[in-house]
Amino acid sequence: MSRIGKIPIKIPEGVDVAIKSNVVMVSKGKKSLKQDIHPKIEVNINKEKTLLTVKRPSESKVFRSLHGLYRTLINNMVTGLTEGFEKKLEIVGVGYRAEAKGRLLQLQLGYSHPVLFIPPEDIEIKVESTTAITVSGYDKQLVGLVAAKIRSFRPPEPYKGKGIKYVGEYIRRKAGKTAGK
Repeated sequence: MSRIGKIPIKIPEGVDVAIKSNVVMVSKGKKSLKQDIHPKIEVNINKEKTLLTVKRPSESKVFRSLHGLYRTLINNMVTGLTEGFEKKLEIVGVGYRAEAKGRLLQLQLGYSHPVLFIPPEDIEIKVESTTAITVSGYDKQLVGLVAAKIRSFRPPEPYKGKGIKYVGEYIRRKAGKTAGK
């Protein structure tokens, strides 16, 4: 049995979970998320609507891998709607900075032009200082995707470490050129 897959998911008050054929829909207020599930994976809710369990039909390798995956995806939807997710980015480099202009994010990253980024509707971007950005939202996949997109505008380079990196990310440094003779 999958260690992750067999753990039941607790459904907090105010969160509604609906299962229609092979689609799980989780909603809270106006926010909602949905996830397609493999037709043979079974998702059950208890009568009090407080626990959700995921079961697999057999012990084959495919279903063992899908069991834990779908349990984690559903748990991320419930967690995202109750607590939310966030990723913090840090900008390193002389003259590199970020600025929020309404919903628009403007980045100065050493190019001849500013880089403009418009986030999706469900994502909120905060610029705490000129070198710190926080990406937050209730969809874990979308938060990670937006943070990766912002990081891709100027990934950290290995010689001086300049660029956009995640907070706590370790950049492996390389030695530069050495003088001859």
